[in-house]
Amino acid sequence: MPLDALFSFANLAVLPGWLLIAVAPRWRWSQRYAALVVPMLLGPLYAWLLVTNWGSGGGFGTLDEVAQLFQNRAVLLGGWIHYLIFDLFTGAWESRDAVAHGIPRWAVAPCLVFTFLLGPVGLGLYLLVRVAWRRHLDPYEAR
Repeated sequence: MPLDALFSFANLAVLPGWLLIAVAPRWRWSQRYAALVVPMLLGPLYAWLLVTNWGSGGGFGTLDEVAQLFQNRAVLLGGWIHYLIFDLFTGAWESRDAVAHGIPRWAVAPCLVFTFLLGPVGLGLYLLVRVAWRRHLDPYEAR
């Protein structure tokens, strides 16, 4: 299968997970799809891309080596899939954690959007919302 088709497949595979954790975070299949099905579906593709293209140049020792590594389109796609899996896994955790702490969906939704688009920025925003929400519920708990 061409790399562009695998890229489209991977992107489409994560979208239902994002929609489910944003709209139906309490439904058990939302978490199962986002935190289990997607990693189990895309993880082998990620591994295959890296294993079959390892040794094509580059590495992780310097920024130049990383740049060289990602000049290989198959390795670049593997890196993209890595982001897709971990960002969705992080979003699923945010969604689960918000339910456990009674944080309303409207407060979590922007965090999920940022996690989808900018990974660590969304996680940081969620952690701020979480702290603010806990202080809102118990202003003395954070002290």
